[in-house]
Amino acid sequence: MTEPEHDHSHGSSYGSEVLEGLKAPSRDLRRLIPDVYAGFVAMSAAAMTPGALDAKAKELLALAVSVTKQCDGCIASHARGAARAGATDAEVAETLGVVIMMNGGPGTVYAPRALAAFREFKAQLPDA
Repeated sequence: MTEPEHDHSHGSSYGSEVLEGLKAPSRDLRRLIPDVYAGFVAMSAAAMTPGALDAKAKELLALAVSVTKQCDGCIASHARGAARAGATDAEVAETLGVVIMMNGGPGTVYAPRALAAFREFKAQLPDA
């Protein structure tokens, strides 16, 4: 199993660190290609709007895909979204179990990052 350069699986600020590190470069790129970002924001809003699936289910799906794609920024964003949508540790853990089953070894590296980020953002909620 390949270990991440910095193992944040037990860190308390993994998600916040990732999102903070993306702010400036994302802002710079967004200024250069505003139409692309506007399109992405519109598509994201449409995809994540509750319908047959509620917001929590969609955030758990997005978190699973984020781990599969090994995208730290996506993991942090959708871990926060899952926390805000009311997901529980058990729901996130079972979602990540499916991710590990489908991805094998890489899933065991990125799934703990997702759980750490989820727990971090869940702890920041007012009713936590």
